[in-house]
Amino acid sequence: MLDADFFHRWMTATAASVEREAERLTALDSAIGDADHGINLQRGFRAVKAALEKEAPDTPGAVLVLSGRQLISTVGGASGPLYGTLLRRTGKALGTAAKVSEAELAEALRAGVDAVMALGGAAPGDKTMVDALVPAVDTLGDGFAAARAAAEEGAVATIPLQARKGRASYLGERSIGHQDPGAASSALLVACLEEAAAAAEG
Repeated sequence: MLDADFFHRWMTATAASVEREAERLTALDSAIGDADHGINLQRGFRAVKAALEKEAPDTPGAVLVLSGRQLISTVGGASGPLYGTLLRRTGKALGTAAKVSEAELAEALRAGVDAVMALGGAAPGDKTMVDALVPAVDTLGDGFAAARAAAEEGAVATIPLQARKGRASYLGERSIGHQDPGAASSALLVACLEEAAAAAEG
């Protein structure tokens, strides 16, 4: 079972991963976006980490709702609302339980991804964060390692796609050949689930 500490570790690991990968994410975004994706997420997850250190919510759902709220209030562009919606909706789906199962997390995360698709109007194949998140949720039942691999494969699979949503869609065929930065950062988020689980086992 997964408790609030697990979710706190997930968000802290994500903040550390974004710190390490911010330049790469911004470089990806410079090719087909506003060249600020890594910088924006860095600011957002720093705020998440600070908020969790200050408040320390005691349920999984509360950890994610607080994290999502921080991202919405501190991250500019589309990333804040999309990532914030993902975490808030997932957190709300988990409810007030003190501990949740991996199956319950998978179900809640699917609700979060559905909310992201509704907000952004994106579907798999549109070259967005959804291309990493949907395969991750589809395979989460097979464990965190499987979800991580699926998310990473989904992110890489955006390279040959033409963007149909977001800023990159304005480039038309010129968006082909570049990895979507949102899919790349989503793969980091999923990878940190496995990292949080490994820390628990350790």
